[in-house]
Amino acid sequence: MTRILAALLIGSALTGTAVAETVIVNSDQVQVAPSTMSTPRRGSTMTDVEKQFGAPVNRHPTVGQPPITRWDYNGFVVVFERDRVVDAVVTSG
Repeated sequence: MTRILAALLIGSALTGTAVAETVIVNSDQVQVAPSTMSTPRRGSTMTDVEKQFGAPVNRHPTVGQPPITRWDYNGFVVVFERDRVVDAVVTSG
């Protein structure tokens, strides 16, 4: 499991900038549209995220094992496992 995670983190680090999608929900349909909002790349550290995007609007308490932490920014949310980004989700824009 650790080897797979390490391979994914290395592969993600080599891909360049993160690409985001926006999910649009209307009455009876769901659409996915590309988003132009810049978000942190998978594998980035908490320190890297804070340097690039500034302090988050809200830091949620760490939960679970392995420790999972969520930071809220205006327009997106970042989810960390330990101190590394595992996902960034655009919430608007």
